[in-house]
Amino acid sequence: MKNLYKKITIQIVLYEEKFELIKSCLSTLKDMRIIIIDNKNDFKLKKKITSQFTIDTYILNKKNLGYSKGHNQASHYVKTEYMLILNADCIIEKSSIQNLIKTIDENNQCGLICPTTYDGNNNLTYCSGFFPEKDFKSMPLVLDGDACVQTVLGSSMLISKKLFNELNGFDENFFLYFSDDELCKRIYQKKLSIIQSFNSKAIHIHGITKVKNIFKKIFLREFYYTFDELYYYYKYKLNQNIFKKNKKKKNLYLIKFFTSLIFFKFNKCIFYLARFLALSKFLKKFEKNNF
Repeated sequence: MKNLYKKITIQIVLYEEKFELIKSCLSTLKDMRIIIIDNKNDFKLKKKITSQFTIDTYILNKKNLGYSKGHNQASHYVKTEYMLILNADCIIEKSSIQNLIKTIDENNQCGLICPTTYDGNNNLTYCSGFFPEKDFKSMPLVLDGDACVQTVLGSSMLISKKLFNELNGFDENFFLYFSDDELCKRIYQKKLSIIQSFNSKAIHIHGITKVKNIFKKIFLREFYYTFDELYYYYKYKLNQNIFKKNKKKKNLYLIKFFTSLIFFKFNKCIFYLARFLALSKFLKKFEKNNF
């Protein structure tokens, strides 16, 4: 276990997580190299965490950089052979991390590996599968051994620092969603395998509400999911009519926004406003490069 400290660095990006959640995550990672990027610039949280845990690098960002930029930022401080990209809502034991390293060490064609995940009641949860254009993420794989997959969730995935650098990290046009899928797609295109490990296990508490303000929560989710999904399908030319279709959608969302406003349906107002703004940003940024 002592060799883990020299072999791997854990990197975690935070945004409005509660201390108790982070504490559960860090409690199994004592005596390991840990990098934390806090996109909320929460000095009080940093003080609380560093009073109980040894963190090698802890950075407070004044601006929310998102998942992709946050992890790219963290990767610059990684000096070990491997990096484990981990969410604060994911709990993994050192023995499982060691199994991940052992598997990737023994398979020189493995580009990335993830553990099999469970919820708090020991039920299997989704952690890997097919690319978004081929499959809807919902059903977990039931395995009796390691399995090659196309994509894994970014909640817990191990990759070598060398390969991550070769790939230039995450595509920073993705703020939060689809960045894990897109990284896996580039690994897949290099003809490297992506593995879900049967013997490595983690608890992933899906659905943890981080942002408490309901309007902010709706806006962030709808804005970034809409933009990131559009960008993914645009980047890989998976929707030839993407600009024409979404110009119509943009106008429809604007009409629905004002209609919801008239009837004081504020949740719907935020929903349609977020999608309208996401479409507007996407069209402005990428339509000039129409393929």
